[in-house]
Amino acid sequence: MCDDELIPPRADLTEKQWLQADPPLARDLAATWGPRGRTLHRRTLLGGAAAGAALAALPFGARQASAAQAAAKFPFPHVPNQKGEFAVLVTGDAGTGGEEQLAVTEAARRVCRDEGIALAVGLGDNIYENGPESDHDSEFRTKFETPNTGIDVPWLMVLGNHDCSGLIPGSGGDPSRGDREVSYASSSPRWYMPSRYYNVTLPSAEDPGSTGDPVVEFFALDTNPVASTVAQTSPHYRWDGPYMRAQRQWLDAALAASRARWKVVLGHHPYLNNGKHGSAGSYDGFVIGHYTSGIHLKELYEQVVCGRADLILSGHDHTLQVLEPTPRTAGTRQIVCGAAAKSGDGRAHFGHPAAWQNFSDVGFMVLKVSGRAMTVDTYTVDVPTRIARLAHTSTTSAAVAGRSSVG
Repeated sequence: MCDDELIPPRADLTEKQWLQADPPLARDLAATWGPRGRTLHRRTLLGGAAAGAALAALPFGARQASAAQAAAKFPFPHVPNQKGEFAVLVTGDAGTGGEEQLAVTEAARRVCRDEGIALAVGLGDNIYENGPESDHDSEFRTKFETPNTGIDVPWLMVLGNHDCSGLIPGSGGDPSRGDREVSYASSSPRWYMPSRYYNVTLPSAEDPGSTGDPVVEFFALDTNPVASTVAQTSPHYRWDGPYMRAQRQWLDAALAASRARWKVVLGHHPYLNNGKHGSAGSYDGFVIGHYTSGIHLKELYEQVVCGRADLILSGHDHTLQVLEPTPRTAGTRQIVCGAAAKSGDGRAHFGHPAAWQNFSDVGFMVLKVSGRAMTVDTYTVDVPTRIARLAHTSTTSAAVAGRSSVG
């Protein structure tokens, strides 16, 4: 969550219960969406019941990406850049269309050219404040396509809480809205989201023509059903419902089957976080309930991801953090990169060991991988001048699997 989001008065309320418990909020939303906003779901208000029924029929789940599937889009890289690396732009919480986002993307364009960027990542909150109203919403253009013009590469996109909100902005209370972003992928050369969660591999950097093991594999998650600020009302998206059971089984199997040198998990909500919203299991000070605290996302990270992936890349908190691998993470490094359009409150709220962190500036990161090493470069951006500054570099030459991490 962020400054423009709301924290519920108690854990695990539904949106309806929250509005009943907070009459001023209900009045504000009614003023924004009309008098029926107190009782009707926002999709019903803005999209119509027929649109909701059509969305329910859209596919969901996991899919393995391939270059063939993206033939009509900007192509996935098959060979490393001139430095012998696959270079990946990392952004998060970008979709405002505002001055800060435009400053970050202009600065990132120059870095992308210099670094030979061939892939990009969007870590959720792609369309503020409540996600798109359809798969052809004009906000896809104003908050994604136009700002990123010139960064003409595939963008691995994940869903954030703002992309899946109901009536209350940022609640994550309607995960089905994310299907619109999956559907949009078919009409965009950049936007890559073949399903709500999926994996993507890049080939061996040492011998691109070989059938050897991939150099890196990305696992994109949908964390919203287990980290929403409101209780899920759809049985399908409950924390223990069929959707999350299927996603967990897929992730467990995909990580086990991966032969990639480096494994990178992408999820909007972080496992560990020194920003004001805290870590999974105690988001925003909540330590009870199935949703608001993120307890079941904490379980997913600890039981399936930690010790098996090299990185968890997350947004959600509008900060830039390169946290240290610890015994708690079993060597997995948490990185928070959610400052592509908004900045934090200027200070750390928690004390997880960090190689570097910034709570005041907007910015982005560049992930560079080869068979030899994995490097994360962090850039802060001066908004008036639109100039990026390399603020920190962290490199490791030892993958998590069977090795100790090197900082």
